[in-house]
Amino acid sequence: METIRIEVDGRGVARLDLARVEKHNALSAQMISELTSAAERLGRDPAVRVVVLGAQGETFCAGGDLGWMREQMAADGATRAREATKLAMMLRALNELPKPLIGRVQGNAFGGGVGMMSVCDVAIGVDRARFGLTETRLGLIPATIGPYVLARMGEAMARRVFMSARLFGAAEAVQLGLLAAAVPAEALDAAVEAEVTPYLSCAPGAVARAKRLARALGPRIDDAAIATSIEALVATWEDPEAAEGIGAFFAKRKPAWG
Repeated sequence: METIRIEVDGRGVARLDLARVEKHNALSAQMISELTSAAERLGRDPAVRVVVLGAQGETFCAGGDLGWMREQMAADGATRAREATKLAMMLRALNELPKPLIGRVQGNAFGGGVGMMSVCDVAIGVDRARFGLTETRLGLIPATIGPYVLARMGEAMARRVFMSARLFGAAEAVQLGLLAAAVPAEALDAAVEAEVTPYLSCAPGAVARAKRLARALGPRIDDAAIATSIEALVATWEDPEAAEGIGAFFAKRKPAWG
């Protein structure tokens, strides 16, 4: 694993960290692949009781890697669909992890980073962090993360931030349901530990079954919903607005709509 780090302590608490610090933990093709493998591995490991999803460096996750996105702009339709599917399957693997997934959000999260928070069962963040679904600034949309963001926030709350690309702080993230709590940086580990500890007294199989039931009774994120999100992402990559937005970013100029 080159883009993530995994450590498991003696209690069976696994720490899964994003580790592309120099790229603000943006989701590259390699990171997507490694996260998928990690979710499958941790899900199968009977010694793992709880997984804490965190990140190294100052940023939790800056979203999709723009170099990876630019590659999709130049790719053919089959390649775009394949890459979009890999991203969707990574999110699904984390969302369906048969262990509690606790988000430790030590810094800012944008775009896909908000999606990573949304697949956690609970996320605790630092009170100075900023968040945003910033895709529309680039002519893109929050497609594959959409089912999870909508499930976490609810449609009414999500529509406050889903299309506008505006940034919001940790207090509003709590109001939106994205964070369970926002705490000072020095209190983050204690707050995460308070979420982890109760599970260590629970039957692991019962926890897994309860989580599966909660997903079944909640908003349905099934094959059809995931396929819709993939199709939406591929269609957006093919739209001229995406080419303009990503091109403007790399050229360090304002896009046509800016």
